[in-house]
Amino acid sequence: MTAHGQTSSLRTSGARFVATRWSVVLAAAGRGGTDGGVAASTASSRRALEELIRAYWFPLYAFVRRRGSSPQQAEDLTQGFFAHLLENEGLTSVDRARGKFRSFLLAAFTHFAADQHDKAIAAKRGGRLRVLSLDTAAAEASYAKELADTMTPERLFERSWAIAVLNQVVLRLEQEYAGRDKLALFEALRYHLDGQADERSHAETARSLGITEGAVRVQAHRLRRRYRDLLRHEIGQTVADDGLVDEEIRYLLNCL
Repeated sequence: MTAHGQTSSLRTSGARFVATRWSVVLAAAGRGGTDGGVAASTASSRRALEELIRAYWFPLYAFVRRRGSSPQQAEDLTQGFFAHLLENEGLTSVDRARGKFRSFLLAAFTHFAADQHDKAIAAKRGGRLRVLSLDTAAAEASYAKELADTMTPERLFERSWAIAVLNQVVLRLEQEYAGRDKLALFEALRYHLDGQADERSHAETARSLGITEGAVRVQAHRLRRRYRDLLRHEIGQTVADDGLVDEEIRYLLNCL
C-alpha cells in the first residue's frame, strides 16, 4: 500500500470536506482564459490529478490486463493515458454532472485505449519515458491474485478501486498512529477494524500490550471510529459533491 499527501483537511466535526482534490480538477476543467488565476487553478488541478493518479492507478492497470494486454502493453498504455491527462488534454472530457473520479477515470481510459496503437503510445510518451513512477512489479503480483476468478475487466476495475480506497484509509490511519508514537498499538489493534474480534483476540491483544481487556475494547472502538472518519474523507477526495459520499461508500463496499 502507498499513501500520498492530501491537499485538503477534514474539519473537526468530520461532517464537511474542504476543497477536495477531485473538485479542484473539476473546477479547472470548467474554466477558460489565460489570466493568472486560471494558470494557478490549472497548476492546482495538475497537482490534484497527479495525487489521485498515484493513489488509484492500479485499477486501470488491472482493467487493461484483464482485457488481454501484456504487462508491458498495460504499463505503456497506462503511462500514455497519464501523459494525456497530465497535459490537461484529458480534462476536456470531464463530465461535471457525474462527479466521481472513478467513473471519469474508467470512461476516459476506455476511450483513450480505443484510439491508441503501440506506436502512437510510444511516440506520445517519448519512447520509454515514464510520466509517473509506477511499481508495476507489485502491480503484477496483485493482479496475479485475481487470475483465478472470472470477473469482467469492468468488475475487476471496480473491485480493485474499492480495495485501493480501503488500503489508502488503513495506511493513513497507520501514519496517524505512527505520528503519535503509537504504531505498536495500531499494529496490535488493526485486526479489530472489522469489529469481529472475539474475546480471545481481545485477551491476547491485552496481554501483548500490557493493558486490560476493557482498555483494548476502548482503543479498538476509537480505532474503528477514526477509520470510518478517514474513509469518508478519502471518498470525499474522489467525488465532487458531499452528497455522493454515502452512496459511493455503499457502492465500493458492495464491490468487495
